[in-house]
Amino acid sequence: MAILDSVVIFLVSLILGTVGIYAGVRLVADRDVGYTNAAITALIGALVWGLVSFFIGWVPLLGPLLMLVIWIGVINWRYPGGWVAAAGIGLVAWVVVFIVAYVLATVGFITPDALGVPGI
Repeated sequence: MAILDSVVIFLVSLILGTVGIYAGVRLVADRDVGYTNAAITALIGALVWGLVSFFIGWVPLLGPLLMLVIWIGVINWRYPGGWVAAAGIGLVAWVVVFIVAYVLATVGFITPDALGVPGI
């Protein structure tokens, strides 16, 4: 049962991350790059976040800061506009995912730890 729970949390997180990044790109970069590209970005971002978290996430202040910068770097790599646009896309993604996750948690569909954007 634990494997099934992990798969469901992963899929919900990927979907939420995809929606958040897609909304961020639409609002900040004013481009329609598609959900597939947003899903790939969310997946790469989650993998990179997890790896960096494993190796240096435990370092107070520096670890979480580097994790965030590297996650924004993935967005910067995947979308045009530079670091400021990537940070804006990341911020919008975080807000969108927070709101959607809050609503889903309020109605009992998910727990608040099922997220697709880091730090929530």
